[in-house]
Amino acid sequence: MDRFDRIFELHKLLQNARYPVPRRKLEERLECSKATVKRIISNMRLFLNAPIEYDAELGGYYYDQQGGAMYQLPGVWFNASELFALLSVDQLLAEVQPGLLEPQLGPLRERIGDLLRAQHAGSEEIPRRIRIRSAAARPGSEFFQHIAGALAERRRLALVFYSRRDDRELERTVSPQRLIHYRDNWYLDAWCHLRKGFRTFSVDAIRDARVLEAACVEFPEAELEAYYSSAYGIFSGQPDQQAVLRFTPQRARWVSAERWHPDQQSRWLDDGRYELRVPYSQTPELIMDIMKYGPDVEVMAPEALRTAVAERLRLALAQY
Repeated sequence: MDRFDRIFELHKLLQNARYPVPRRKLEERLECSKATVKRIISNMRLFLNAPIEYDAELGGYYYDQQGGAMYQLPGVWFNASELFALLSVDQLLAEVQPGLLEPQLGPLRERIGDLLRAQHAGSEEIPRRIRIRSAAARPGSEFFQHIAGALAERRRLALVFYSRRDDRELERTVSPQRLIHYRDNWYLDAWCHLRKGFRTFSVDAIRDARVLEAACVEFPEAELEAYYSSAYGIFSGQPDQQAVLRFTPQRARWVSAERWHPDQQSRWLDDGRYELRVPYSQTPELIMDIMKYGPDVEVMAPEALRTAVAERLRLALAQY
């Protein structure tokens, strides 16, 4: 347990107790020493105005609920990832159209609401005051259920998809491996039987999907993870190059807090610039991320990537 978990657990123990809670029970439930229990109680009294009293006769701690008002912890008790997860699920469920799953989804939303209220003194403010916004999300595919069904049943798919790069529709037979929600859009990781390799398909670009009787070609989870997780972003493949990027001192204040890749390396230069080294295999998404920083970033290596970014900037300038 961390400090906040112990505070919340102690609050629940005292709030629900009919009699003073012995110190030894607090040590056991909070998984800590006598000194830590005393420190937590002292901090709650001092900083959270918790009315914790000690009953010497019964040898335990309790809330002094004078006036009949039940003490509640103030503030937010979820960490950032927990709050993001709960609100994401809640907002996604809110967007589901009424249908066959409504009897099951309704209680789930109520339970999420209970969790949010339980750690925020019964307040309705957190769901109203915190929002999760999507950026550049594309509409989903009408064939999503076919894709998800084939994935679950481990059967092959016959796909017709629109290739934005070639501006034409293509047909492929694939063995679906995973569905990925990345940057507000869905992607299908699959083994392409024509190309004999792993490919990633944007689900919104799939024009038709037929589930076939043939079983999927299976791959060990470790192989999938190694292939799809090691590369830069959704454009997968084993990284065989490293981008060396240098950001201006002003922009470095933001970029130094960003995680572009699990294996990235970085350092501060003597002139205040920030150097970021990012492994990659394909360039489309990497170039898009570089371009958004405009004059605040310079590609130092490799030369091919530097030339590609320079050409994109030249074409962009030509528009003006």
